Amino acid sequence: MPLLLGFPLMIHQSENALEARAIEASRFALNHIETMLDSADLAANAVSQLSGKPCAEAERALRLQATSRPFVRSVNLTENGVIYCTSLNGSVRDAEEANAYAGGRLRLMAGNDVTPDRAVLIYRLPEKSKSVLVGIDGQHLKNILQLVSADFATVSLLIGDSRMGGDGMVSEFAPNRHLVRPIATSSRKYPFTMQAANPDGMRLRYLMEHYLPQLGLLALLGTLAGVGAYKLGLRALSPRVEMGRALSAGEFVPYYQPLVRGDDYEWCGLEVLMRWKHPTDGLIPADLFIPYAERSGLIVPMTEHLMIQTCRELAPHAKRLPPDFHIGINISAAHCMDLRLIDQCRQFLSAFPAGSIVLVLELTERELIEPTDVTDRLFAELRGLGVKIAIDDFGTGQSSLAYLQKFHIDALKIDRSFVAMAGSDVLSRHILDNIIDLANRLNLDVVAEGVESTQQRDYLSERGVQYLQGYFFGRPMPIDPLLQTLKQAPPG
Repeated sequence: MPLLLGFPLMIHQSENALEARAIEASRFALNHIETMLDSADLAANAVSQLSGKPCAEAERALRLQATSRPFVRSVNLTENGVIYCTSLNGSVRDAEEANAYAGGRLRLMAGNDVTPDRAVLIYRLPEKSKSVLVGIDGQHLKNILQLVSADFATVSLLIGDSRMGGDGMVSEFAPNRHLVRPIATSSRKYPFTMQAANPDGMRLRYLMEHYLPQLGLLALLGTLAGVGAYKLGLRALSPRVEMGRALSAGEFVPYYQPLVRGDDYEWCGLEVLMRWKHPTDGLIPADLFIPYAERSGLIVPMTEHLMIQTCRELAPHAKRLPPDFHIGINISAAHCMDLRLIDQCRQFLSAFPAGSIVLVLELTERELIEPTDVTDRLFAELRGLGVKIAIDDFGTGQSSLAYLQKFHIDALKIDRSFVAMAGSDVLSRHILDNIIDLANRLNLDVVAEGVESTQQRDYLSERGVQYLQGYFFGRPMPIDPLLQTLKQAPPG
């Protein structure tokens, strides 16, 4: 009887869990793609008055939008169905193909002349016989689709007759009979749809992976059905509950990635990265759990715990660190809601000899920080403590330029996606050079993340980038390997 009664219930629970995962993944992806298109819309509106004007007058403004707006790869002007000016190549003569745009506004292409093997999303802002076309790199779309396409969900972007999946490939859309109960979520702002579903046979796989022990218990030990239900409840814990348990158990640990000077490649600091030392799944990287931590409100106590651990591990070795050693720690919008961060930074600095380290707080941009009386006081007092503020992954977030206007920023960290193209991809090289030029004009330090080759290192050094970080100089590591590495000269 326990087996006969419990098995249908397990099937029902599996279906609900899979459908809930698909809905959550679809909505998450839709919100992020809308954010990308919002950025494209701002760029298009900023130059819309230039449509019809000679390219020589408009080219500079187009390039400014392409380099300053997050996610924007190119900005183009059209007149009478002809693209006549682009931010990349200046004056051109190409067909606009207005009829190819879904709702007259969006077009998903498998590639173009600049990047034939990488998808591009085109946003169109029409106005009578003129229009503005804004290109968004398909890599951003691919990253989002891969992030949300977990083990039990397949998420696709649908625009008109085109489809893009987590592999980044664009194809003609056709209903897939191998998907179970596909869920379509359409944007209310732009003509695109997210489709999330579970492949055929996934229900049985999910059931077997999550409920097989319970099925055995129900079949062999019916009298222990209550224990089986209890185990089932434990398996259904939410990510927030699991992370709360991990925080109490001290499973979140610091890993350190070295920072070197751009002129002589000597060690001058490090970034503290959080890793989850899970008892069964092993070491989990931050990008798999930090977004959940931010949404669940656990990021603040997790970061406080990380700072305490960092003090405990590094402070006893302060005399072995180079002078003015930089220690970077990531913070999010949640840290700026009250003034507790001031006391945490004060305690952190007090653990080291006065003036021996420089604490750098790196602002992430997954959530927007709005200026308030609290944030004004927070950043003022942090500055009084000698704490520096940096914008992390500059050029890819939602609010990089807004932060430069609203807050006193000391440094920009260039995202690894731009550094990876240094010296090869023309567009990314222009963006990279413009970010460095912007930082120099604003008298800000520049940190380049993701340096993995001699070519990238030399390119950045030649342009006066003050600090470099990446696998070329050192991978994230625990405290003991870090201390051993600091004894040796870094690769130059």
